[in-house]
Amino acid sequence: MDVHAETIAVAVAEKDGTVRSIGTIRNEAAAVSKLFRKLGEKATLKVCYEAGPCGYVLYWQLVRLGHECAVVAPTLIPVKAGDRVKTDRRDAEKLARCHRSGDLTAVWVPDAEHEALRDLVRAREAAKKDQLRARHRLGKFLLRRGIRRPEKMTAWKSQHMAWLADRKFELLAAQDTFVDYFTEVKAAAARIERLERAIDAAVERAPRAMREVIAALQTLRGVAKVTAVTVAVEVGSFSRFARAKELMGYSGAVPSEASSGGTTKRGAITKTGNSHLRRVLVEAAWAYRSKPNLFPALRKRQEGQSEEVKAIAWKAQHRLNRKYVTLCARGKPQPKAATAVARELLGFLWAIGVEVERKHATKGSAAATRSAAKNAA
Repeated sequence: MDVHAETIAVAVAEKDGTVRSIGTIRNEAAAVSKLFRKLGEKATLKVCYEAGPCGYVLYWQLVRLGHECAVVAPTLIPVKAGDRVKTDRRDAEKLARCHRSGDLTAVWVPDAEHEALRDLVRAREAAKKDQLRARHRLGKFLLRRGIRRPEKMTAWKSQHMAWLADRKFELLAAQDTFVDYFTEVKAAAARIERLERAIDAAVERAPRAMREVIAALQTLRGVAKVTAVTVAVEVGSFSRFARAKELMGYSGAVPSEASSGGTTKRGAITKTGNSHLRRVLVEAAWAYRSKPNLFPALRKRQEGQSEEVKAIAWKAQHRLNRKYVTLCARGKPQPKAATAVARELLGFLWAIGVEVERKHATKGSAAATRSAAKNAA
């Protein structure tokens, strides 16, 4: 199925190898239900469509109808070099053909609650970007007029904001421009505070398993609450990755490679992964420039966590700090060193996530056994 906002192009790959187009339907629940009633038995149908701006509404509808559906990664769909014609019909036929041959890679589909929390976290990320742009506009406006804040005043803190509030301009047009820029900066700060309160409330309402993972991730240095929530909602279940390397590849933080014969050539990171996850990882990695230390805020975040989780976090401090220092000593630029640290930090995040999920699953299984025994008695 080639899905668009208004229409869906449908094609079928038959058992005998033929691929035929069914046509185009409206992207509406009633039209989709009517189509699948005509296509045949549920057991004989396997459906796929590309992940895109239409989200997972179609996936959830098909699952409720009892069909096996896969949402595939668009960047991993095979492309023929000589294919220069692209239409909705041809795209649907190609998806059907590749799905039958097993050449498509399915993405992980979150449930409704998980997706809602992820959208909230991404809304805060968008608000932070808007705040940065608003601050830049105001700062450059003042710079063009030769107005600079006092040297010992920290930018955008309460003292700086009070100093800005006292600025006056002789020309009315300049004053109106300043008021508009300054109001936008204050509104951006209020918006971020509102979203952070909403994230705190959403985490409190989240399933217990997710809350436990978020709390455990915060035992790592550089991973405070917002970062931990971002990692948890972008990764989903850590246990779906068999190894830490698979999660590293999912983040796009692994080196690219172009090797042939006896030549091995590696380049910059691939960036073919989750950009939201990669961004918070690199931000957190800068914390490992400093020597290992259990400062009060980190010690407080580790309260109530198991010894296994705290041991992983302490091991991460030593290993990642040593890696950063070693890479810088070799002459690597600091951003490259931080990116390498971010990649290994993801391995420690995976280890903690898997450990917590395993314990939660064990507790749930034990509780279910006790409940079954009690009912039997």
